[in-house]
Amino acid sequence: MAFLPQLRIPATYMRGGTSKGVFFRLQDLPEAARKPGPARDALLLRVIGSPDPYAKQIDGMGGATSSTSKTVILDRSTRPDHDVDYLFGQVSIDSAFVDWSGNCGNLSAAVGAFAISAGLVDPARVPRDGTAVIRIWQANIGKTILGHIPMADGQVVESGDFELDGVTFPAAEVQLEFLDPADEGEGDAGGAMFPTGNVVDTFEVPGFGTLEATFINAGIPTIFVNAEAIGYTGSELQDAINGDAQALARFETLRAHGAVRMGLIQDVAEAAKRQHTPKIAFVAAPADYVASSGKAVKAGDIDLRVRALSMGKLHHAMMGTAAVAIGTAAAIPGTLVNLAAGGGQREAVRFGHPSGTLRVGAQAQLDNNGQWKVTKAIMSRSARVLMEGTVRVPAETLG
Repeated sequence: MAFLPQLRIPATYMRGGTSKGVFFRLQDLPEAARKPGPARDALLLRVIGSPDPYAKQIDGMGGATSSTSKTVILDRSTRPDHDVDYLFGQVSIDSAFVDWSGNCGNLSAAVGAFAISAGLVDPARVPRDGTAVIRIWQANIGKTILGHIPMADGQVVESGDFELDGVTFPAAEVQLEFLDPADEGEGDAGGAMFPTGNVVDTFEVPGFGTLEATFINAGIPTIFVNAEAIGYTGSELQDAINGDAQALARFETLRAHGAVRMGLIQDVAEAAKRQHTPKIAFVAAPADYVASSGKAVKAGDIDLRVRALSMGKLHHAMMGTAAVAIGTAAAIPGTLVNLAAGGGQREAVRFGHPSGTLRVGAQAQLDNNGQWKVTKAIMSRSARVLMEGTVRVPAETLG
C-alpha cells in the first residue's frame, strides 16, 4: 500500500491560563476541515493523538489530560462589533470524538494574542503601546468575551510578573471580561441561568441518595454540590480522587443525572458523548490546606474551597469557565457556592483550588421580574506562545 506524504498545517501551540492547546486559523486548515463535520473532527483527533487506548497521546500534540487535549480555530469575525470568532474543541483522550458543547475559559486568555499576531484583527484596533481590547465572539456558546491584551512597541507582551496558581512561571496579565455569561430563559422559571428555576434543588442520585445541588448555566453548565454531602472535605488534591476508579465512576453518575435535570440530555446514557459539559464541582467553607505545589493556603485568605472535575478527572487547578460559574453563583444569595462563602450578596470571591487560589468577580442584580441577571464576570489569566510553525498529520486522515 502506498502512503502519501504528511499534510503540513500552520499551527501555534499556546498556553492560556492553566491549559494548553493547538491554535489554527480557519483559512489554514485543509478545505475539507474548514466546516464542521467528520473531516474536521478526524483532523483534530489526529493532531492531538486520539483516540489513544494507552491514554498517553504519544503520537500527537496532546498531553493526556483534559487541560492539554484542546484545539482552537479562529477566524476574522463577520459579526458587528467583534474582531474574531473563537471556536473551541475539547478532544477526548481515549474516545474518537471532539466535544463542541462548551467554551474553554483558560484558552480564552490566549485568543486575543493569537488573533493579533495572526493578522486576524484590524490593525487600526490595536494600539502600538498600551492595551488592545479584543472583542471575541465565542462561537460554541454564542457569547462575547473582551480580552485586554498588553502591547509594547507594536508587539503582544507575554512576559511579566503576574503569577497564576497552577502555572509555574510568571507572565503578563491578561484580563478577561465574560459579558452576559449566563444563559437567559423565558417565562417564570427563573431563566436558563438556573434551568430548574431554583438556586438550590434536591435530587436523587444512585449511589448517593438525596443531594442538594445548584444547577447553573454561566460560563459553562455546572453542577455544584456540597463536599461533605458526597464524603469529601473540599481540600482534596488530584491523587485523592483520580487514582480511585470507583470514585470517578460515582462522579460520572452524579454528572449524568445532573445533566438530565438541567435538560442538557434526555437520558443518562447520552452523557458519555457529552464529556465537556456539564462540569461537576463540590464546595466547602474556608479551611487551611496545602496546595499541590506545597504552598500553604490559609482559611483567612479565601472565601471558600472548590474542587471541579473536567473530562472525568479532578482538575489540577480550575477551569476558566467553571471559575465564571463560581463567581456568578457566589454573587447570587442562596446558591450552594454563595452559602459556602458565607452568604449575602458579593461582587467578587477568592476560592481555593488544588493548585492555590483564584479571584473572580461577577456583577449580579435583580431585574424588574425579580430574577437574577449577571452582566459580566471578570478574572485575570496569562498566555504565552510555546511553539509555532506547522503540525504534521498523515494525509490519509482526511480520507
